[in-house]
Amino acid sequence: MSSILVGDDGRARCAWAGRDGEYQRYHDEEWGTPLHGDRPLFEKISLEGFQAGLSWITILRRRPTFRAAFRDFDLEAVAAFDERDVERLMADAGIIRNRLKIDATISNARVTRILVREHPGALDELIWGFAPAPRGHAIASLADLPAVTAESTALSSALKKLGYRFVGPTTIYALMQSAGLVDDHVAGCWRSSFA
Repeated sequence: MSSILVGDDGRARCAWAGRDGEYQRYHDEEWGTPLHGDRPLFEKISLEGFQAGLSWITILRRRPTFRAAFRDFDLEAVAAFDERDVERLMADAGIIRNRLKIDATISNARVTRILVREHPGALDELIWGFAPAPRGHAIASLADLPAVTAESTALSSALKKLGYRFVGPTTIYALMQSAGLVDDHVAGCWRSSFA
């Protein structure tokens, strides 16, 4: 399988973006673009946790509903969720109705709220503190993309020590890719830093 797919617009993209317009937009505008801010990074942690065991397109298509259900991932709002909110979320067919993941998102909001209360930007600093040095070359093919790295394992451990859940090394590497801590656009992709 080729690692590059040329879209109808003539752009060569990482083949995982396929021909789905929303997936291509996500690839072109978001994936691998540096993302900063406690709230946006909390949202990424949450959505990557919900994605565990599923395809990212499943989450991407439901992201507007996730945002509505979780009050745009506002830390104070989600941290205040109670059992009624959990039941409301479990009844919402527009999200992934997994109680463990819902509970983890609420718990993670509470941990994040404590982390950033005295030091706004602390989640951003924590995550970006584990960004690896740029590799200096493009990934040759999709087969060469790692699922886990030393940095994702270390960040996963740091988050777990703080009390975060659903933040395993694979989930955290996906976060690092999507939030632009690494440039995993393959050689030949128009978004690659090495294009």
